[in-house]
Amino acid sequence: MGKILIVDDDVAIAGLISDVLEDEGFETVVKNDGKSAYEYIMTNSREISLITLDIMMPEISGLEICKFVRNHVECPIIFVSAKGKTVDMVLGLETGGDDYISKPFVIDELVAKVKANLRREQRHSSGADGDRIKVGDIEISIGSFEVKKCGQSIPFSTREFQLLQYLMENAGKVLTREQIFAHVWDTEFGDIGTVAVNIKSIRDKIDPNNEYIKTVWGVGYKFVKNVK
Repeated sequence: MGKILIVDDDVAIAGLISDVLEDEGFETVVKNDGKSAYEYIMTNSREISLITLDIMMPEISGLEICKFVRNHVECPIIFVSAKGKTVDMVLGLETGGDDYISKPFVIDELVAKVKANLRREQRHSSGADGDRIKVGDIEISIGSFEVKKCGQSIPFSTREFQLLQYLMENAGKVLTREQIFAHVWDTEFGDIGTVAVNIKSIRDKIDPNNEYIKTVWGVGYKFVKNVK
């Protein structure tokens, strides 16, 4: 297990997160500004298993850091921020974040999110590179987290990939929002509305005309097997 990088300009909160996670047996590294966090990530990317990232920081924001480093780290990124509006959550996910928790947060919720993201990462990293699923023009490679449409690679965050994989594995079936949240997020904590946020992000990237992912109003979503 690698290190968990905690990035927050609030020294007290960063220290609290570090203490709590180390009590759970994790090794942590704390950075209190965007510049030092960026430098650490770029030189130690292979040692990092997960990043918790504050949004509002001076000079370099958490969103900017995420955007800069997403192509260099495949580990989960959890935004931890006082900015709790839906638009901020969307921005965080669109820049490559995998999860989001608002301040003030419940310690148990933060720990649960960290563990759930690490479990999912471990399951996927153990998959074979040859495990592929293809529906219509969309193909995913489970081992490498790669998404292609019409043969062209499209960047996806870890969470977006896991959600798309779940939908494609169950192509033709209607999945409730509760089913999706329980399987993909793997935690009892959190806002089920994040399902819709991630669905929108996936549609924007590979399904702008809603040909593949159909909304079943009042129920959930269905990935279409045969697209005309």
